[in-house]
Amino acid sequence: MPEQQPQKPRFWDIVVSVLAALFGVQSDKNRQRDFNHGNPAVYVAIGAVFVILFVLTLVLVVNWVAPG
Repeated sequence: MPEQQPQKPRFWDIVVSVLAALFGVQSDKNRQRDFNHGNPAVYVAIGAVFVILFVLTLVLVVNWVAPG
């Protein structure tokens, strides 16, 4: 059976990898795939979007719980 070449990560693979990395639970297999076949700029951009969403969510929750 011929050895299969790893594919470039799809959008959802990148999203899952970024979320796993943010929580610190990235698997070695996925990390290797990301480093060998992924575009770093895409990971940085999606990571920045998730960090901004996280901070905005925290601000909204704090303003909702402790108004004023």
